[in-house]
Amino acid sequence: MRFTTLSEFQSLLADLPDMDREAEAGARERNGQLTKPPGALGRLEDLAIWYAGWRGDARPQLERPQVLIFAGKHGICAQGVSAFPAEVTVQMVANFEQGGAAINQLAGAFGATMDVVAIDLDEPTEDFTQGPAMTEDEVVAALHAGWDSVDPEADLLVTGEMGIGNTTSAAAIAHALFGGSPENWVGRGTGVDDAGLANKTRVVREGLAANATETPLEVLRCLGGREVAGMAGAIARARSLRIPVILDGYICCAAAAVLAEAAPGALDHCVAGHVSAEAPHRELLGKLGKEPLLSLGMRLGEGSGAALAIGVLKGAVATHSGMATFAEAGVSDG
Repeated sequence: MRFTTLSEFQSLLADLPDMDREAEAGARERNGQLTKPPGALGRLEDLAIWYAGWRGDARPQLERPQVLIFAGKHGICAQGVSAFPAEVTVQMVANFEQGGAAINQLAGAFGATMDVVAIDLDEPTEDFTQGPAMTEDEVVAALHAGWDSVDPEADLLVTGEMGIGNTTSAAAIAHALFGGSPENWVGRGTGVDDAGLANKTRVVREGLAANATETPLEVLRCLGGREVAGMAGAIARARSLRIPVILDGYICCAAAAVLAEAAPGALDHCVAGHVSAEAPHRELLGKLGKEPLLSLGMRLGEGSGAALAIGVLKGAVATHSGMATFAEAGVSDG
């Protein structure tokens, strides 16, 4: 399943596999026989059934989660949209590789492998207030970087990102896809003050004015970053392999939103790990129809909120597959 153009990638999205309905039905039947009152485990029950359907196993295990962190540099950093300089992107990639970041600790805590995919860090995207952020070849290459990074043996995927300036990119993508005003989609990101917030809003407004974005994939090309496209490619690849995905924060969900708008149902294999403190994230989750698993005031990025939610999904799968049925336990089911 290779693609060399955005048109070919669009065609691929239109032909993604669905979950295994037989496995989903089997999991639902098993859930009704477990030693608990009906519905007593709340959303854990729905999560386990959803996971079973995507894995094609009515009694699945979750043993090989993968965390992928994509990094890219943004030309709009020249517009002063972040409280941190662009060099922090490269410095944080080194920190990831040395095991010193929050995401390293969370991935390790939940038994996930972690890979860092730095995409052309010596070449920032173009400033999208002046025209498209990427050429078609560049965005296709970034999509491929994500696509090719997914481990086919993984049984869960989390995608995260590092890219100073990318909350502005996410805001521009959300605004282009869903309308409203720029103010609705711009947040404080790394912690900009009111003047910084107004500047980010200006950049988003000018970005949309400078670019013709007639399709969701053109939105990604014109307003996205390489790491955003990398996440989109990885999420799509996971779907092709029926690997469930936990979405992270605002930037990850902006990448996912491109897929959702390009092909209805493209995110059926995804759940939202958390709602972040970046104000527009909750609105974006509403547009995606995703209810977050966690709400802890996090706004770090890096896949950190989604990685923490691995524990929730592991708990759901463990109880579903490990509990005894009433018949097995010799317990009366009333």
